[in-house]
Order: sequence, then structure tokens, then C-alpha cells
Amino acid sequence: MFLNHLKNFFTKNIVKNTLSNVKNISSAATIKTVGIVFDETYFYEKEALVQELVNNGIIESSIQILVFKDKIKKNEVFDYPTFSHKDLSWTATFEKSEVKDFVAKKFDLLINYYDTEKSALLLVSNQSKAIFKVGFASIDKKLNHFMIHTNAENYKIFIEELFKYLKILNKI
Repeated sequence: MFLNHLKNFFTKNIVKNTLSNVKNISSAATIKTVGIVFDETYFYEKEALVQELVNNGIIESSIQILVFKDKIKKNEVFDYPTFSHKDLSWTATFEKSEVKDFVAKKFDLLINYYDTEKSALLLVSNQSKAIFKVGFASIDKKLNHFMIHTNAENYKIFIEELFKYLKILNKI
């Protein structure tokens, strides 16, 4: 237990230090591919959120999801790639291939759909090669290019605000 807290502390420090080196990326490209990082601890309506994205013009096959769970049971089966704190090494890297592949993919839009700072989620978001990152205002301001002030339970408001500003920014 103590070692997990220590690992989280070190990982958060590594993420915070690398956030100071983040460069702003300006791209006029429209959004075609979307990656979503979920924290399943507080939000269970993944399919509803994906359906809202589809209703707003995003092609379902271009949406890729990565789910975080605090604890994964041994024989638990998932619909989407899932990771936990156990997949995080002491050097702030991931051992799971699904997480490595997700982080390496260059999405046009990455939706960081979590409103509590957890080291594994912050690391995935920070290491992602996504061009444009969107998340909640309660998360570190340097992590996302665009922040929406609401909570995770209000996914309809989140998507409504997201697409309102994506239209203003000529991203869709």
C-alpha cells in the first residue's frame, strides 16, 4: 500500500516536470480520429459518450478508447483496452502493449475524460502524441489545450460545449 502511494508520488512528479516542457501545437486540420481516456472509477457511461460523439459527426470506427480502473480482477473481461496502476512502472512507463499503442497513436483529438488527478491517467495524457487535447478544468491546466468546466457525470454538457468550441476553432 505504501509502495503504491510512493510510486504515484514519483510518477506525478515526473509528469509535472515534463509538463513544463510542453509546446503549444497549432494545427488547422479538422478532427477525424478521436482517442478517449476514461476513468471508470467515476464514470460508467462510455457507450453513451461515444454515441454523443457519433451524433455530432465523428465516425464510430475512428474513435479509440482506453479505460482506467483502480483495481482489475483476475478473470474480468472488458470491451475496451483497460489498464490500472499495476501497469505503471517505477520509471513512469507502461508495460501493457495496449497502453503503449494508444499513447503512440497520433489522434487529431484526445478527450481526457476524468476529473480527478491520478498519476497513471496524467501520464497517458501527457505522453500521448495527440494533436489537440481536451479535458476538464479540474485537471492540471498545462495538460490540455482546451478545458471544459463541468463534472464527469454531465457528459452531454461536456460534448455540447466541446463541439460548440470545436466549430469556433474550425476543427470540425
